Amino acid sequence: MSEIRDFDALRRAMAENGEQPEGPARNARAERLLAEAERLNIPLAVIEALGHQLKVYNYSSEKDKMFVPFARLLRLWDERPGDFDDYETHSLHWVFKWMSAGMLDQPHVPLASVEKWLGEMEHRYRLAGHSERAVRSAEFSVAAHVGDVPRAERAYAAWLAADRDAMADCHACELHGQGWWLAERGRDEEALRVWAPVLEGEYACAHEPHTVLASSLVPLLRLGRLEEARAHHLRGFRLVRPMESMRGAYADHVEFCALTGNEARGLELLAERPAYFTDDGHPRSKLEFLSVVVLLTERLSALGLGGERVPGPAGREWTAGELAAHARGEALALAARFDERNGTEYVGERARARMAQRPLVERLPLGVRAVRPAAVGAPVPTAAAEPAGSELPELLAEARRLSDTLRPQAVEAWAAVARAAEGTEGVALDARDRAEIAEHEAIALGPQGAETFERAAELYAEAEDPGESLAARARGAYVRALAGEDVGKALAAVAGPYDDVLALYAEGGTQVRQAAGVLMARARILMRRVHEADGPMAETVLGEAEAAVRELLALVEGRTGDDVRLTARLAEGHAMLGELATHSGDVETGAQLFARAAAEFTGAGLPWFACEYEARLAGLAHHLGDMAEAERALRAALEHGGPVLEPVGRAQLHLQLAEVVGERGEAAEAAEHALEAAHWADEAGEGPTFGAWARHQLGGYLVRLGRWAEAAEVLESALADLREETHGDGAVVQTQWWLGDCLSELGEHRDAAERRLQAAEIARHWPEQHDHATLAHLAAESLGQAGLHEEADRAYVRAGELWRALGNVHGLVRSLRARAWLALRTEDGTEGARALMAGAVEECVDALAVVEDDEEEARLRLVDELGHTHRQFGDLLARSAAEDADDDSIRGALEEALSQMAEAVAVFVALDGDALHARTAAELAAGWLETDLGRPAEAAARARAVLRAYAEGYDDETGNGDGEGPGDDDGTVAARRAEAEQLLQVALEQPDESGA
Repeated sequence: MSEIRDFDALRRAMAENGEQPEGPARNARAERLLAEAERLNIPLAVIEALGHQLKVYNYSSEKDKMFVPFARLLRLWDERPGDFDDYETHSLHWVFKWMSAGMLDQPHVPLASVEKWLGEMEHRYRLAGHSERAVRSAEFSVAAHVGDVPRAERAYAAWLAADRDAMADCHACELHGQGWWLAERGRDEEALRVWAPVLEGEYACAHEPHTVLASSLVPLLRLGRLEEARAHHLRGFRLVRPMESMRGAYADHVEFCALTGNEARGLELLAERPAYFTDDGHPRSKLEFLSVVVLLTERLSALGLGGERVPGPAGREWTAGELAAHARGEALALAARFDERNGTEYVGERARARMAQRPLVERLPLGVRAVRPAAVGAPVPTAAAEPAGSELPELLAEARRLSDTLRPQAVEAWAAVARAAEGTEGVALDARDRAEIAEHEAIALGPQGAETFERAAELYAEAEDPGESLAARARGAYVRALAGEDVGKALAAVAGPYDDVLALYAEGGTQVRQAAGVLMARARILMRRVHEADGPMAETVLGEAEAAVRELLALVEGRTGDDVRLTARLAEGHAMLGELATHSGDVETGAQLFARAAAEFTGAGLPWFACEYEARLAGLAHHLGDMAEAERALRAALEHGGPVLEPVGRAQLHLQLAEVVGERGEAAEAAEHALEAAHWADEAGEGPTFGAWARHQLGGYLVRLGRWAEAAEVLESALADLREETHGDGAVVQTQWWLGDCLSELGEHRDAAERRLQAAEIARHWPEQHDHATLAHLAAESLGQAGLHEEADRAYVRAGELWRALGNVHGLVRSLRARAWLALRTEDGTEGARALMAGAVEECVDALAVVEDDEEEARLRLVDELGHTHRQFGDLLARSAAEDADDDSIRGALEEALSQMAEAVAVFVALDGDALHARTAAELAAGWLETDLGRPAEAAARARAVLRAYAEGYDDETGNGDGEGPGDDDGTVAARRAEAEQLLQVALEQPDESGA
């Protein structure tokens, strides 16, 4: 740090330090600045440096250091109050409140000292003529902290009743405290109503809406307002993350994760702030943080993850169980110190209650990915008690009922029968029972179940059921094909059972169900060959598969009766025909057959089997342009899939539905489905691949809804996993683009520029350069808004070159205009700005000279661009005149500005009604310039011209048009009229100084 030589330099250094991130580095510099102030030997310099030091301590983890600079300031005030100017006098009384809260938050400060200080604050405020509002607020904080509810309620009422004055906390902070108390008293709805002006942006400050968003999380969960809770977490955590002093609010976000099934994200939050485990400067927020660490880690232990590695205090590795024990001990020790100081048990009771909370929501998807420890969110497995032998007949009956009706639980039911039989002495199952156990064991094994199907076939034969034996052998052949065995071998293996079962059925030796089982296995194998065919498919492959399916249908149709299994065979056969039709290019027939199959499954009470075909139908309907049918089918698939739908399938359906719903403009519902898609992709272990794409889509829908903070969190999470080689460079560029838009809306212009530049670098290599040019232009805008004027100018130059190469005059002109405005702030100054704006005018004129006669729309757009360029030229010249000290040059610049405004008006007049609002804006700007030049008559004429423009066809009260001109949905007409009336009044009262 360079040496401070004068008071102005000290003030600049303090202002610069105040803009730095919270933390020890900023505090240390404040300490050095105090030493520099003392060397200046200026009392006010020392006072301001002490105030600066006190402020940075308050907004950091070293709040305990505030007391020393404040004690010194108070001593200086008592000894020489005349050394304080008005601002520092106000500041001294303002920070009395910080001292009250600061003492309360330090358990080593006796409660008697806190009460004494409260009295001192009340005395000094009364002497200074301040309201008691801030005093009662401080008293409320003391009473609420120690658990003296009656006193807290009295102080709360007195706080609200007292007049607001200069010492009252800002509206945002006051509303936070008031709502916090209501939530503490269980009045969640009232709390949220009190917080509403802060949440809606009416009131804000350095720490709001940060703390209100954090405090609202649990009340929203308790009320079941989950969408709002999720939004508040994503928006609020983004605000809290960079602010070291907000450990208490940070703890609220960790608590939210622990209570909503987002334990993995909670661990990520702990990992981001290791210092929060050990920072001792603010014991109260440390207690709050450690309490939710206990809540989170004990939740992990309850899920069977107590041995998982988790982030904790530096210096060693921690498991969830170890950290829970450590944090509980530390938290309760801190709580005991507060309770000993306070003479109550209130702090300890609240800490224990917070640690003991149970989840309020089983799962609340957030849209952001967290690396999940194994089995997070799954119930802890418990050893199931095996049924006794006396229950075996009931288990057999239930298993047979489930398998006969094709229920998903049938496999587990037969496994339970097997366990019961094995665990009971003297119980022997007959061959039929053992055959069904083996068959369902084979089903559970999937592609690896061929040998078990063979064992089941042998047992069916032993049970003298040759039809079921052949069906089991046929299923074994099919699963060999599923396991990757050559389809030809599978067909050979099924050939024998196929011939035998047909002969057996013809002789009456088996029933339709068993014969259909063999024919279905053979048809599935032939369909497998269709799936595996590479390139143009031979007609014989399709033909053989279709013949097999139709043979099955011929056997089953008309014979299903009440047999659910046969109905399922019929439905699956129709679905196979639908697939074959699709392969042959007959998409409409395919869609009809899939719809028929889904309806047959659903009609048979087997909706979970319909799910696959409804999903296929949705894809075909989308291809055919029938979006309504696609949406219906997707919704049905999700409904019918129910709990048996695998996570990855659920994710795919939700994302498809998001895209369909989003295409018809329902961004809010599309966002809900994309959110679900991201969640289920994570559950399926597809977070870095399919999940990243779902987050990309979700972020886009949130952008469309203007939910910038939520979108930014989601898009940043998506970018962590999006890869050009996996998701395509277009997805990466679009995500960066959206994120840049979000950051720009949030005022994070430097980061927005970085994202836009990164996207532009990728787009630079694309054959079509429009996106590259647009991103370069947007990056330039962000750089300018971030105050990086030279970098912004270079980016605009690059964008202009790209616009020129693309033949896009509008982009080129806008880049020149932007550079002109930047030039006013750089060394080029007014002359450089004039040259650039003149160049923009020339580009418009040149483009108009070559536009073709039949390109009327293009001509009108260029004329409009020219009008806006003249208008901005006039504004720029007027702005430059205000910075010039020479009267003659000021007048000359204003004359030039007026000339450009007049040109703008003339251009907009040529566009007739389409540019009415633009024309009147330019007319009014010209009128104000006329007044600056002392020409009231001309100014009045321009004001009257605007009033005439809106006189006909507009309602006097509402400003709404009659359809011939632009409406007043945004209040433009009313605003123009009001400004014209004001200009006319000024002009009529102004003496004419033109000399005419």
